Amino acid sequence: MRLRALLDTDALGLRLLGGEDELDRTVRGVMTTDLKDPSRYLSGGELVLTGLAWRHDAADSEPFVRILAGAGVAALAAGEAELGDIPDDLVVACARHRLPLFAVNESVAFATITEHVVRQVSGERAGDLAAVVDRHRRMMTSGPAGGGPDVVLDLLGSDLDLRAWVLSPTGRPIAGSKVAGAALPADVCAKLAAEHLAAARTGRRGPHRVTVGTTTYSLFPIRSSGRSTGASRDVRETVLSDWLLAVEADAWDWPEERLDLLQGVTQLIAVERDRRDAARTVRRRLAQEVLELVQTGAAPAEIAARLRVAAPVLLPGLGAAPHWQVVVARVEWDGGDIQGGPVAQSLLEEILVDPLSTGPEPSDRIAVAHTGDEAIALVPLPAVSTEHDGSESGLLADTLLEAVRDPLSSGLNDDGRLTLGVSAAVHSAEGLRGALEEARHARRVAAARPGRVCAAGHQELASHVLLLPFVPDDVRRAFTARLLDPLRDYDRRHRAELIPTLEAFLDCDGSWTRCATRLHLHVNTLRYRVGRIEQLTSRDLSRLEDKLDFFLALRMS
Repeated sequence: MRLRALLDTDALGLRLLGGEDELDRTVRGVMTTDLKDPSRYLSGGELVLTGLAWRHDAADSEPFVRILAGAGVAALAAGEAELGDIPDDLVVACARHRLPLFAVNESVAFATITEHVVRQVSGERAGDLAAVVDRHRRMMTSGPAGGGPDVVLDLLGSDLDLRAWVLSPTGRPIAGSKVAGAALPADVCAKLAAEHLAAARTGRRGPHRVTVGTTTYSLFPIRSSGRSTGASRDVRETVLSDWLLAVEADAWDWPEERLDLLQGVTQLIAVERDRRDAARTVRRRLAQEVLELVQTGAAPAEIAARLRVAAPVLLPGLGAAPHWQVVVARVEWDGGDIQGGPVAQSLLEEILVDPLSTGPEPSDRIAVAHTGDEAIALVPLPAVSTEHDGSESGLLADTLLEAVRDPLSSGLNDDGRLTLGVSAAVHSAEGLRGALEEARHARRVAAARPGRVCAAGHQELASHVLLLPFVPDDVRRAFTARLLDPLRDYDRRHRAELIPTLEAFLDCDGSWTRCATRLHLHVNTLRYRVGRIEQLTSRDLSRLEDKLDFFLALRMS
């Protein structure tokens, strides 16, 4: 029930002293206390009744109200029987903490208010639950829920006063009920997605309880209704593509009826998920056709004709052929018994969505095909601009995975890897074959790096970064040992910091003044250290070749 309903009930004798903007708050229970600190008995949403016996002077009001507000109570109702008028210091403290404050007429017993609240809350919960279950059943039998997941979540918000969100496996918000108010912060979404994926990899059944800050969430997996759910299914086949329902509540003490209801809600949302996947079929087919033409060496004119068909589907209303980028992703699991291509395809369709977009359909302009363990995305760019440094805008590998690295790492656990490569933008069909090879080569560069989630872009293919990952391990070890081991041994024995000095000297392009300033050394001290480096390695740091050798050795070590 709402606070407004309490105020409108004359028999309760309540008079509003502050917080009229908060009267739509929900009351989930009632508690009577005269303790100075009742926090251990509060769970949030209560109407707190007090006779003010805890107040000895004006200084007591602020800490008492702060405790109530921190516990998330709905409102405070203070009786007038003890002190007559409610003290101004209590009114001020409640206003400061945005806690609605009522005065209870001395003729009204707290027991009367308690009985009324308990009766109303219990009756409304029972009625709301029955109504939602009935609506849920009717919606399930009438096909997909019209309006998408938001409609289903609005039922939870309006009928059960539950704040809930649908999130993708990377933590992107897909839907949220109106009662949820402000969107979840990006870091909270990423945390919830990571916890969901980690729990799913352990095989634990949902809902999973997660506390972020002071808020508890219950996470319900949303599994596609079109997929097999038999015991033979490996969780790795779907864990990185399943959505989740995050409910701001602790579901561990819920009755079975309410848990069944939430499971039914996930089924409804799964219907919407299946519908979205079906809508992607055309785009996936277009990508497959274009890529087959590119890989089989078809004539540019044939590829261009297929692109002209794809452009209106991916970018309706554009009126001109766009530029294109190619993104290649590969998901590999230890043992090699799980095909990674479909998983990589779903991930690319998610990762390539603008992280600031919401809703289930912002990936309508991405076409992704897959073969084996590899997925290939054909990404249209309406326009390509040139940046200040001369590079062209578009997808950048180093930012593509930034927001999703933590959730995906949890889903990959310790037996999976995602590697991704991004090509430069191309302006015609003739450039697609080269873009595909460029993206694949960038992905191989990413695969040579440590970590569960790695990416590389076309910019890195024009520097030494391209070469280093493919140097055999024994060659790398021999090269770095020959140059750096004498310096490391000397540092161990004398604490001379020759390795940090060498790194700083190269980073300052051999400038004595800048390097000495960075290391907070006198130039003569720096010259002594560099001389010792040259003596121990028989190299000359004034020569470009020796500088380059040291630079590469440090990069490979």
